[in-house]
Amino acid sequence: MIHPEKVVSIHPYFKVKPGQMTEAKSFLRQMVERTSTEEGNLFYDFTINGDVVFCREAYVGADGMLKHLENVGLVLAEFLKVADVLRVEVHATPANLEKLKGPLAGLKPEWFVFECGVVK
Repeated sequence: MIHPEKVVSIHPYFKVKPGQMTEAKSFLRQMVERTSTEEGNLFYDFTINGDVVFCREAYVGADGMLKHLENVGLVLAEFLKVADVLRVEVHATPANLEKLKGPLAGLKPEWFVFECGVVK
């Protein structure tokens, strides 16, 4: 098991524009397919409540997340034409958060600093 101090998680919520859910779901599947090949990904999935899409995702360090953003960037850009960002949280150690502040600034995330966690 990976120590929680090494994990970076991001929690984005999106609101799909009216009449765009079918197209949005197509982009979700494309992002899942691209992410499935990433070594630094710990988990990556989507859930939907009405017109709100949530992505549950975590990576080994900031570098894992940055590689992911590079990998899905083009598809994510297309997805953001049919959905708006509602909220984004990033959870990590201060050092990892610092590496992400520039690249994620456009999403205007809330930054959560890792305090403690269970290690098995």
